[in-house]
Amino acid sequence: MDVSNLDGGFVGEVKKHEWTNPLLKELIKWERILVNPKPGVLHLSDSRSHEGQQNMHPTCSDMVSSESGPNQASVSVYVPKVLNALRKSVMQRSSLHTIFQAIACDRRQEELSPVAVLFSGGLDSMILAALLNECLDPKYDIDLLNVSFDGKFAPDRISAKAGVKELRRIAPLRRWKLVEIDADLSNLISETKHVMSLISPANTYMDLNIGIALWLAAAGDGWVYEGITINNDEDQQGVKYNSKSRIILVGSGADEQCAGYGRHRTKYRNGSWLGLHEEMKLDMQRIWKRNLGRDDRCCADNGKEARFPFLDEDVIRTLLDIPLWEIANLDQPSGTGDKKILREVAKILGLHEAAVLPKRAIQFGSRIARESNRKNFGSNRAANQASAGSVVIGKQNLT
Repeated sequence: MDVSNLDGGFVGEVKKHEWTNPLLKELIKWERILVNPKPGVLHLSDSRSHEGQQNMHPTCSDMVSSESGPNQASVSVYVPKVLNALRKSVMQRSSLHTIFQAIACDRRQEELSPVAVLFSGGLDSMILAALLNECLDPKYDIDLLNVSFDGKFAPDRISAKAGVKELRRIAPLRRWKLVEIDADLSNLISETKHVMSLISPANTYMDLNIGIALWLAAAGDGWVYEGITINNDEDQQGVKYNSKSRIILVGSGADEQCAGYGRHRTKYRNGSWLGLHEEMKLDMQRIWKRNLGRDDRCCADNGKEARFPFLDEDVIRTLLDIPLWEIANLDQPSGTGDKKILREVAKILGLHEAAVLPKRAIQFGSRIARESNRKNFGSNRAANQASAGSVVIGKQNLT
């Protein structure tokens, strides 16, 4: 069709093509059979889980089915399945023969950090980092990309430094490089406009804050602090560093599938297990338009490819086959019942400190939301009163 004479307008028919893969069609429905626990089942699961934790060692071989003894919790049946699915997912997304096809040959492979992790030191990124360590040859470094808008004081910077220490304990032969990416929102005027074009059609302050943080992380331009610490971390020498990793593992999908958001707790409180399931289903069925396109474009703009191990088809299927009360128990406090299954996975991997960390979104952990609130609304209080995260950004606000 010749569109040169259409004066900038084009009218055509949009045709929807259904998935032909039956597995994908089934996953899109996102149905879980076991949603409501029978009376007594939840209490039994929690008490057995507590007993099992006391004897839990960070190896899959120690985990056996519930038929092997009275102290083996039902969760011990499911956790290795989730762990194995996640390990396979990370392996597929960090395979060197596919990664190095996209990397220029002007540097020796031994000098590369082929895969990086979007890293907050929280539960999801710690699991991805630990699994990547298992999947990647020890001769390669692993870049852990951490963004802060408040220097060393941002919560994600603090937890990232603690997370690196825990990773070095379980994998001392690996060279872990925490890439500290510091930013000042007031200096990112042209960058903000650029990121706004990347996240479109998303157009809220929350989307922009997340987009800027991801865009800066994907650029990988920061500092690495290594060497012997004399008194504390501040005595270490920093080296300017730019991550060349072409692949970035991102933890998207973990909260949606394992009840990690505050709204999940609200839905559970008001609508019990069925309400929680419906909210999680809604999150999964809209994640492609609320999160993934935005995040993918912000990474790709830097020549990096975001990969999402928690959204692997086998991982989704594995989690859906598990009773909801084994995925999460929102009667328990934050840091315990939310994302319960992933916290057990973290313990098996030896990540005991990360296993009890509460959920913290990147816009709050990096403190970009606080800086954005002050810049655009005058204060955090005024921003909260205006529900700043959901406010649509006008063109006048980008100047």
